[in-house]
Parts: sequence; C-alpha cells; structure tokens
Amino acid sequence: MNLTLRIWRQTDRTDRGRMVSYQVTDISPDMSFLEMLDVLNEKLTLDGEEPVAFDHDCREGICGACGMVINGVAHGPERATTTCQLHMRHFSDGDTIDIEPWRARAFPVIKDLVVDRSALDTIIAAGGYITAPTGSAPEAHSVPVAKANADAAFESAACIGCGACVAACPNGSAMLFTAAKVTHLGLLPQGQPERYTRVIGMVDAHDEAGFGGCTNAGECTAVCPKGIPLTSIGRLNRDYLKASRRRGDTPGT
Repeated sequence: MNLTLRIWRQTDRTDRGRMVSYQVTDISPDMSFLEMLDVLNEKLTLDGEEPVAFDHDCREGICGACGMVINGVAHGPERATTTCQLHMRHFSDGDTIDIEPWRARAFPVIKDLVVDRSALDTIIAAGGYITAPTGSAPEAHSVPVAKANADAAFESAACIGCGACVAACPNGSAMLFTAAKVTHLGLLPQGQPERYTRVIGMVDAHDEAGFGGCTNAGECTAVCPKGIPLTSIGRLNRDYLKASRRRGDTPGT
C-alpha cells in the first residue's frame, strides 16, 4: 500500500502548528497503525528529519497511552478499537489519511501528536479510590454483590483513560471518563462510605481542570474503545444530585 499522510506537526506548546504531508510506500495491510508510523519515522530519521512524536506503550489496547484523531475520528474508523490495534487493512491503497492530536482545552499539545492528559489524573486524585484498612485480601465471597451491579461495575472498570471521549465531545467534556470511575466504585459495597463525597470531588475537579459540560451528544460512547455506555453518565448525575442535596446545595446553581 502507498499512502499520503497529512500529520499535525507542532514543536511545542507555543508553536501554532500545521499539517505536513508525507508519503509512505510498501505498507503491509497487516501492520498496525502505529507500526505504519514507525516506518515513517524510520524514513524521516534516515533522511535527517525530525520524527513524528506520538504516545504509545503496551500496543495491546489496554494501557490507554495511544491516541490520535484519524480522519476526524478518535482512534480511527473501527469501533471499540484503540489506535494501536487498528490495522492498515482498514484503509485502501492510495488513501490520504489525516492524523491529528486530541483537541481539547484541557489537553494542551506538547509536541506533534502528544498531548498533556494529566488533567485526567487530577480527577482520579479527587476521589477515584477507596480508603480501607490495609491487610490481606478478604475472601471473595464474603461480601455479596448483586450480579447486575457487578456487571455494571466491571463494564465501567474497563475504562483505560485514553481520553478519546474528550477528543470526540463537541464540548471537550470528560464526563464519560469521570462517570466510569464514579460508577465503578459507586456500585460496589467497598465504595459506599465515600460514594457521595467522591462524586462531588471528581465532578468539581473535572470542571476546574477546564473540561466542558456534558450535553449528552453521545459522541463519547461512539469512539470509546471499551464501549463505556452513556448510562454511566446517568448514574453519575443521579449520585451528584443526591450528594448536592446532602450537602445543602441547590441544584442548578
């Protein structure tokens, strides 16, 4: 396969950035998208040019490090697929492919396709955990969990924190990510003592980090590589309303 790649190049946070075109040839359909970029970077290095910077780690679709907008879609055209697991067989010989970084106010570009996603860490630090005595793990069957709650908790726990939901959202909201973390812990017995302080803390951290508000556009679920459902945001909203009443807030203020 011979392809034209139009890639966003930006030297640092202060650079305005621009799209630059590159040609790659003899690309195998069995290559992953990141392997294709490796081929390009090897060529650029041999030609004495600066290689394209992009995030990656496990390349197995489980770490959440990879992330780029491919032809206008976060993670590319295949549903429930991370960029590192996207293969070139989903493209055609002669295609022109646009490759851009996550674009959101809370995700400033560091270089090329690499963005600063530390804002997601501030949300986790605000409540994405439980405080419990340390010690050996309890017997798995000692704390009964309803199957419906267990299934929903596991579904939300699948979130890998890649940030695709933010990149796809027209408002730049990270509410699907936040909801997944809140739902995961809020459905389990171990998460009940801090259930309402958790949702208040994490939503406040979300807003303070500069993410936009959620208007239920649904673009987040369409690109989520782990299929986190929109219903998790509904669960977060219910918990947030209850928590607001508990601390005496007036909803909508």
